[in-house]
Order: sequence, then C-alpha cells, then structure tokens
Amino acid sequence: MNLERVLFGFFILLALTLNFGFFLGDFDEPAHHNVFELYAALVVSLIATVLKFGERTQIGAILLASSLVADLQLITAAVVWAAAEHVTGVGLTPAVMASIVSLSGGALLANLASVTILIIETVNMQR
Repeated sequence: MNLERVLFGFFILLALTLNFGFFLGDFDEPAHHNVFELYAALVVSLIATVLKFGERTQIGAILLASSLVADLQLITAAVVWAAAEHVTGVGLTPAVMASIVSLSGGALLANLASVTILIIETVNMQR
C-alpha cells in the first residue's frame, strides 16, 4: 500500500465530505451552516490542491483544475461571509446565506468530479 496515495485519497474524500456537511441544510438558514465547517472545508480543499501539484498526467491536470475550482468557490464563499459580517454590517440575511451555500454547492460539484475521477483512475489501475 502506498502511503502517499492513501493521503492523497484521504484529503480528496475529506474535502468532499466536509463541503457536503456545510452544504446540507436550508439554503437561507444561517443556523444550518457553521462558519467553522466552511473554514475546515476550505483548508482541507487547499491541502488537497497542494497534493495534486505532484501529478504529471492528463488526469492529474484535470484533478488539479477541479480542485482549483473548488478552492475558488470556497474562498469566494468565505469572502462573502466575512464581508457580510464585518465589512458591510448587513449580517447573514437569507439572501447572503443562500449565496454562500450556492458557492459551496459549486465547490461540492467540483469535489465530486475529483472523487469520481480518482475512483475511475483507481479502477483502471487495477486492470
């Protein structure tokens, strides 16, 4: 068993599951979405992105691209949250929360693409 591949898969799956945990709940209800869960999803997604820089294949390039998309979506969600709370003073209105969760949903799709590609690549390696 290759420890590097285990860590690689671990962080890709963890990024997906943390993002899903944040995404789950009513779109416009701030009580259903924890800021620390968004932060954890962002940090793990960034770690997964760094791990993908070592891949030199076409699949690796697609994995990196999907990870960068997830990072961009999660960073934007965090910026919207911070701006609503600390810059504009608007707070977490239903409209702001819906925007944050929608951005997280985009990152969730990108993470799902990464996991799907990883599973396909793993299955093809077995043959």
